[in-house]
Amino acid sequence: MARGQRKTLEEKITAKEELIAALMTRIESEKRELAEMYKEKRDAQLESIGNMLEEWELSPQEAEEALRMYMDQKEAAVS
Repeated sequence: MARGQRKTLEEKITAKEELIAALMTRIESEKRELAEMYKEKRDAQLESIGNMLEEWELSPQEAEEALRMYMDQKEAAVS
């Protein structure tokens, strides 16, 4: 049974280089998609925080001060 012509080493190298290039393109695409997902997650978290500030009628400065006091207390408790 005939198998067909065997690939030369040069053809194998070229095919492997093309495969690697295609995989690198796919990796870059996946990285962009992941970055967009992280951005969407961050935006949702920021929106949630913004909604809480509105609901509690707090300014960003008041929230920052409250968080700093909380972290100071937390650090003092650990020490």
